[in-house]
Amino acid sequence: MPSVTSPIQSFKTRRERLLAWMHTQGGGIAILPTAALRPRNRDNHYTFRHDSDFFYLSGFKESDAWLVLIAGDVDQSILFCEGKNPEAEIWNGKRWGPQAAAEYFDFDQSYDVSERDQRIPELLLGHAQLFTPLSNVSNQQLLTHVHDWVAVAQRKSRGTRATPVKWLDLCEPLAEMRLIKDATELSIMKEAASISAQAHVRAMQATHAGLHEYELEAELLHTFRKRGAQGVAYDSIVAAGANACVLHHPAGNSVMHDGELVLIDAGCELEGYASDITRTFPVNGRFSGAQRALYEIVLHAQKEAIAHTSPTHHWNAGHEAAVRVLTQGLLDEGLLKGTLEQALETSTYSRFYMHRTGHWLGMDVHDVGTYRAPPLGAEDRPWRMLEQNMVLTIEPGLYVRPAEDVPEAFWNIGIRIEDDAVITAQGCELISRGVPVEIAEIEALMKG
Repeated sequence: MPSVTSPIQSFKTRRERLLAWMHTQGGGIAILPTAALRPRNRDNHYTFRHDSDFFYLSGFKESDAWLVLIAGDVDQSILFCEGKNPEAEIWNGKRWGPQAAAEYFDFDQSYDVSERDQRIPELLLGHAQLFTPLSNVSNQQLLTHVHDWVAVAQRKSRGTRATPVKWLDLCEPLAEMRLIKDATELSIMKEAASISAQAHVRAMQATHAGLHEYELEAELLHTFRKRGAQGVAYDSIVAAGANACVLHHPAGNSVMHDGELVLIDAGCELEGYASDITRTFPVNGRFSGAQRALYEIVLHAQKEAIAHTSPTHHWNAGHEAAVRVLTQGLLDEGLLKGTLEQALETSTYSRFYMHRTGHWLGMDVHDVGTYRAPPLGAEDRPWRMLEQNMVLTIEPGLYVRPAEDVPEAFWNIGIRIEDDAVITAQGCELISRGVPVEIAEIEALMKG
């Protein structure tokens, strides 16, 4: 039987929380699909990856599955999944099947997905409200199916029983739930960060002039899989030399040269949860003068952002602190002119720093959750305050491209430093520091 390392009770508790929220909205029925299989070529599919909201509530990782939750006089959780099929399982591996899935994942009922179109219209009867992830565009078939099921239910009811006349979006309440991580989630995310940190260490130790970017990518993938991660949380960025000034440069054929920096932005996915780490280091193991100067600025900016990441700070406080340090550093090195306040007011720093200092992290590498205080419909919402057990990245950077007004020593230097942080009662815990970040520590590690 497939293994699930996360305690099943966690998934059941989340379903109960969502059902309780549905009751506050007047009750009704919720329908959530998992992701669809995507064709890769004529006779193959991309590796399947479940829908995050569906998995958050179910723990179920197979394709072609649907979750139905009923908030009524008696709450119910119902799974539709593929039935047992010995011939298909010879080709594609074991399936849970409805009976075993209901028992193991603690659903009230489970049915073969072939019964979905018959049973769901029956389940809709008696419910005037339908909850579904309306703003999730990843499952394009969802609305078509739901419209069809409601139409069938209306015909069956003949006006004698309620059918859904009000549709509510599940994306916002689920995002708010997912934003605060429980103990199971934090345990998995800390292990994912540990695995990714070890992969970055391996890549640093393997680096030397003459390597291709894709060879370092292979070192990362080796550690991810060897340590038990299911794969990457996103396509790894491995950028040598000038490529580091391209924010999302995929590992390619470029060769690493003595005297250059290499930037690696990579993280594994473990049991459905992402990690996200970036390190920048010299190919030859020694930072040059210009590289060292810019690296120290970025590292100082990250430290200031970390100091502004706590429950006493709002979401944007870390970014504001980092931008101030980066801008002053650019002024000190002659890359910007004028005063600090002028540079901040006119955003001249954005030529060298054009992204935010972090994002939510969880099941998705850019995880769900608003950065402004809820509710979504309110105008002029302030930045939301950070709360204990939120998880985010802290990732300032500088990217200097060749230009007439830029000293040549700084040309083609791209630096980003990124760590994963869990908000604690007093501040934040960096869970990705298993890979060094200080210059002396990086140089010592690469010297071996």
